Amino acid sequence: MANAYSRAGVDVEAGYEVVRRISSHATRTKRLGVMGSLGGFGGCFDLSQFDLKEPVLVSGTDGVGTKLLVAHLAQIHNTIGIDCVAMCVNDIIAQGAEPLYFLDYIACGKNDPLVLEQVVTGVADGCVQAGAALIGGETAEMPGMYSPDEYDLAGFAVGLAEKSDLVTGEDISAGHVLIGLPSTGVHSNGFSLVRNIIFDQAGLHVDSPFCGKTVAEVLLEPTRIYVNALLPLVKDHLIDGISHITGGGFVENLPRMLPDGVAAKVEIGSWPVLEVFAQLQGLGNVPEKEMYEIFNMGVGMVLAVAPEKLERVQQSLTSREEPFFVIGQVINHDSERVVLCD
Repeated sequence: MANAYSRAGVDVEAGYEVVRRISSHATRTKRLGVMGSLGGFGGCFDLSQFDLKEPVLVSGTDGVGTKLLVAHLAQIHNTIGIDCVAMCVNDIIAQGAEPLYFLDYIACGKNDPLVLEQVVTGVADGCVQAGAALIGGETAEMPGMYSPDEYDLAGFAVGLAEKSDLVTGEDISAGHVLIGLPSTGVHSNGFSLVRNIIFDQAGLHVDSPFCGKTVAEVLLEPTRIYVNALLPLVKDHLIDGISHITGGGFVENLPRMLPDGVAAKVEIGSWPVLEVFAQLQGLGNVPEKEMYEIFNMGVGMVLAVAPEKLERVQQSLTSREEPFFVIGQVINHDSERVVLCD
């Protein structure tokens, strides 16, 4: 016989099953510093194992926006967790910190252990890519707040850096070279516009052909995690600024790494714009400038590198088979912060 909580719409037993299912996924993310296992009231991490003189913790939290709605439509749930991890750890590495651990929060209308296990599988995959441990989280069944087939996902990550190793952007000046690292697609930003263009204006469906794949395959391509590409450069003090190109595209995010009095001059055409962006621009009749104000356009991270360090950065990226593009430079400018030029 169902108890009062079950009659109110909350399945406690299903919640226990979710914990059992996700425990193995958390186990494969273990790393130096992890204490205990899932199931306590808080996740513990031992910082005493790190030999730093002036340790600084860098934190980040984010979700995946309305990309979740595409996952719901396509009934594909095993990659959206990678996006959630990526959005958090990419912000952390942009400050020069190595991600240590991650916690997730899932709110749902009905606790479906099979679906939620798929979500957490993606979270664990992202943590493995980032070298971060999944040390805790929360699954909240909230009937009345969400419909039975809906869930929301957010995450929180913490990284560690030596204070002197933090990437602050304060040493950037005119003449610094801008290097772009390629994205894997739309990542997790601009999906309100993406959905409007694809589903409302173009009348496509998740299984419609699009860019040589299906709409779902293209739009649900996971956000790239840049930790392994950037951490060696950070530790060798080769980068003076890092900008994660997320919501707001180039126009909003590049100024976040720049000191006053300078601007980022970005040369459009210096890297191959991914086909998905050309299709979105054409189908939605979006002006080119607006595309760079919304999307990553094929570049997910931008690095500011002093000219005398450029060759070392290029050699380091090449030796690790990390593709990159020289996309512009920093210039003196008192008014504009980002200058887009052909």
